[in-house]
Amino acid sequence: MSRSAPLIDADVHNAFADIRAELRPYLSRYWQAYADAHGIVVPPAGYVSPVGVQREDARTPSGGMAGSDPDFLIRDHLDRYSIDFALLTGSHVLGLSVHPDVDWGNAIATAYNQNLADRWLGRSPRFRGSIVINHSDPAAAVREIERCAQDGRFVQVLMASGSSRLFGQRFFHPIYAAAAEHGLPVAIHPGTEGAGTAGAPTPAGRPTRYFEWHNIVPINFMAHVNSLVCEGVFERFPTLRFVAIEGGLAWLPSLLWRMDKNYKALRAETPWLKRLPSDYIRQHVFFTTQPIEEPERPEHFLQVLEMINAPNNILFSSDYPHWDFDNPRMALPPLPAAWKSRIYHENAAALYGLTLDVPVAPSAP
Repeated sequence: MSRSAPLIDADVHNAFADIRAELRPYLSRYWQAYADAHGIVVPPAGYVSPVGVQREDARTPSGGMAGSDPDFLIRDHLDRYSIDFALLTGSHVLGLSVHPDVDWGNAIATAYNQNLADRWLGRSPRFRGSIVINHSDPAAAVREIERCAQDGRFVQVLMASGSSRLFGQRFFHPIYAAAAEHGLPVAIHPGTEGAGTAGAPTPAGRPTRYFEWHNIVPINFMAHVNSLVCEGVFERFPTLRFVAIEGGLAWLPSLLWRMDKNYKALRAETPWLKRLPSDYIRQHVFFTTQPIEEPERPEHFLQVLEMINAPNNILFSSDYPHWDFDNPRMALPPLPAAWKSRIYHENAAALYGLTLDVPVAPSAP
């Protein structure tokens, strides 16, 4: 299969045809009985997309949920767009971090990761996995990181962006220590804002509908990035890298400017910071392209990219097979050649330790 340039997709959602049937074998007898009685329940945000979450045109040949068949996902997405690597980010499981029963959340995290290794990561050398953790129980999360990090096919730690605490706080430091020790970036993904034990999606309260909720998700990412820097996470863990998946990026310039301005007057409150806040973000935090903001004039978007250190901390993502999926051939405005190569593959290859020598060819049935 021909291709014009390497391509790494940093956000591909593998799904379940039947989540209870697929995770049940990986649960203890106690949790199997719980799942039989109640199903695999994790708190949803409560906001339902009127057009559905999964693309109807990406359903499997048998009519199953889009993203639930590894072989069809390979053909329909990886082969179609000549994708060298796809980072799998799961579907309908991140709410385990905001379930009130942390033991249930821990059990589902382990079951999900074992299922991912068995059913997906061995299916194609182009698949790479995310270690889903329960961030509400850092000790258990560390154990899960330690267990999965032995499998080199897992290349990042993934947790819900919805939380009852900001991610810079010391409560989460054991997770960052374990991730940094194993050279794994820590990523967050939206969908749980306002779910379970997480706080309201906005500081002013709860939106009424999905459209309103979806528009405002980036404010949660702003809060976490601000917290990570101000609490000194990147000073304490200087090799840690953080990935903000699917949270947009056009909001970043104003946050950088505000943080740098205030630091000059208020730095006495954060004596552990040795550099401007913007320096930490540009060195340690990565942002995925989907859902990209789309100004009326494309050159304005390029100006935003330049303001936030493009192209060095931006990763291409498609969000396949969600309703707002970005076609790799059409997603971004025209980019300078050097920017394009970094955003489409070089940044992700360096961040995740991926060697771009995997042949792009259909997998055997």
